[in-house]
Formats: sequence, C-alpha cells, structure tokens
Amino acid sequence: MSVNEKTNYNEMMDKIMDKITNQITMLGTGNATVSQIYNTCFLLKTSSTLLLVDAGGGNGILSQLKKANVQISDIHHLFVTHAHTDHVLGVIWVIRMVAQCKGYEGLLHVYGNDKVMKVIKTIIDMILAKKQLAKVAERVVFHQLEDGDCFEVGDMKLECFDIQSTKEKQFGFRAELPGTSEDNVSEDKAASDKAASENHAKPLVLACLGDEPYNEQNRRYIEGADWMMCEAFCLYADRDTFKPYEKCHSTALDAGKLAEELGVKNLILYHTEEKTLANRKENYTREAAENFKGRIFVPDDLEVIEL
Repeated sequence: MSVNEKTNYNEMMDKIMDKITNQITMLGTGNATVSQIYNTCFLLKTSSTLLLVDAGGGNGILSQLKKANVQISDIHHLFVTHAHTDHVLGVIWVIRMVAQCKGYEGLLHVYGNDKVMKVIKTIIDMILAKKQLAKVAERVVFHQLEDGDCFEVGDMKLECFDIQSTKEKQFGFRAELPGTSEDNVSEDKAASDKAASENHAKPLVLACLGDEPYNEQNRRYIEGADWMMCEAFCLYADRDTFKPYEKCHSTALDAGKLAEELGVKNLILYHTEEKTLANRKENYTREAAENFKGRIFVPDDLEVIEL
C-alpha cells in the first residue's frame, strides 16, 4: 500500500469510526452490600439505542442517571439479569418514574426471566398507586425471556443465556453491536473498501456474564468476544478476607484466566468489594494481567468505556 493509499484508508476508517459511538457507562460497580459506591448496573449505548442493564438496589439509580446526564424519558429498554435486591429494586424506581413522567413518549420495554417478571410485577402491584399502575399498563411492556432467546433492541442484537446459578435464576447476554470488530481492521485497501461497500463488517460482540462464576456450557456465547464483562468480587490475594468462593463469586485472578482461555480481546471487571477502592483499579488490573494479555478495565462508578 502506497503512502497516499494508506492515508486514504486511514481517513476512510476514521470516518467510519466517527459514526460509531458504542460505549458503556458504569452507573455502579459494587457488590450487594456496598455503601460508598453504587451497586453494579450500566448503560450500553450505540449511536441510536440506549439499554439499561439492571438498576441497583434502590432510588440511588435516579441519582446515578442524573450524574450521567440521562433522563428517565431517554430510557426505553431495560434488561434485568436477576431478582436479587441489589439488581432489581432500582428497577421498581425506574418503572415508577416512567409512570409519573409527564410527556414520556413511547414505551419502556423490560426484559428478564420468569422469576424477574414475577418479582417486579408483584412489587409494583403492592406499592404503586392506582394512577401509577394505570400508566404502567400504558407505558411498560414486559418481555419474559427463555434461555437462548434472541431479540433486538434498536440496532443491537441480543441473545440471553442462563448462567446456571445455584443461588438465583440469572441470565447473562451476548450483544452484537453495530461497528467494526478488531478482526475487520485491515490495511488491505481493496479488502477494506469491499467490506465497507458491501457492509460486510463483523459486528462488535460484547458478552455479559452476570455476577457469578462462568459455566462451561455457555462457552459459545462468550468465546472470542471483543468485550467480556465479568464479576470480580475481590482479589485472589484477599480471598481469605472476603470469602468469594463461599459466596459463589470469582476473583480478579479467575477473571483474567477465563478471559485468556476464552480468547476475548477486552475484559471489564465489576461487582467488587469497596474496602480497597483507593487502589482497586491498579491492583485488580495487575492481578487479572497475570494471565490475560488483552486490555483490562476496572471502572469507577460513572466511568465511560468506549467500545
């Protein structure tokens, strides 16, 4: 490739990537009992779609959304992994605010397994006022998912999977996002031009494993993903203090080993303890990197990760 051709190629890729704005905003990164940070939940965003995944354990979700400059009127899709309090109670607040939001346009689509649906509907039936329940009936659509279901959320293609939890029925998901996978980046101008013109670029693949250890039967959803989101309850070095294995959780060391084994490119760690916040990013990254050679992200609350 000549200098001019390479310059033209780079300019073309820059224009393509400028139009792609896939990102994650981590609204919370902590486990169930944190008080200095918020429970794990996040926003998955493309140039045209916003998906809220879980909502933490209370009305703190409203504060986190405000800090992230997201209005209730912006939220139309909500995926709930499971019905533990630190993931589902914030969902009740989101639904309540949608119900009472003046001028809310469109619908709120809530996705989750049968247990999630039962818990949410039971709680809102018990605590929301009749006027609010009437608005819920108008504005909220509940989508009960089964293991392996595929569905579209705007320009995202999702496939959910049962993580095989021994504690609580929980779904993770594989998401295909618009954009160019790292596998597609090539300096072969002819090949790149052809892929661009025929729109044959591979989607960007993100796999969210939920907040418990990986189960081998879900390998096909995760292996080779561009991004893997994995819980890391604590450092392996601190296992005697935090007892992750007794609580059915993993460590940063485990997550790094898993990411390397599954051949993913980028690793995001979340659902951590909060007693080591001052050095969490550095220490968790270092421990995961003992086995994983890709990029590692240990985000703080409200941190934005460009995908």
